[in-house]
Amino acid sequence: MKITLERKNDAVHLVAHNAEGNTLVMDGAESIGGENAGFRPMQVLLAALAGCASMDLVPILKKKRQELQSLRVEISGERAEGKTPAPFTSIHLHFVMQGEIEDKQAARAVELSVEKFCSVKESLNPDIVVTHSYSLNEVASSNEGT
Repeated sequence: MKITLERKNDAVHLVAHNAEGNTLVMDGAESIGGENAGFRPMQVLLAALAGCASMDLVPILKKKRQELQSLRVEISGERAEGKTPAPFTSIHLHFVMQGEIEDKQAARAVELSVEKFCSVKESLNPDIVVTHSYSLNEVASSNEGT
């Protein structure tokens, strides 16, 4: 796997390109010369985690013959305060699913996608506490995984 990153201005506006020709725009806060014209690197990490878990969740549900009609992941991260660097200390993923899905199947699919199959999660520092929950057809789950 190879990514090429280019600086696009005289500050921190960056564009990453993959081998397939896709781009990802990153930028920094105005306080460091950025223009807020893209994701910040730590936001990219959260998006990558949510995307990775989702790319595992969808086929798991399909294999279990569960009909997923829509999926949204709300992900939040807490960072260490007063430190440089300021790594994430905890991350929470909340999967919002709609469809003909049994609650037990949804719970197991979320657990497997985050805890067993997500390569991004496995690449994180083990000190980062990653939790997950889900809502199924607007009903929140009562069990939160670690």
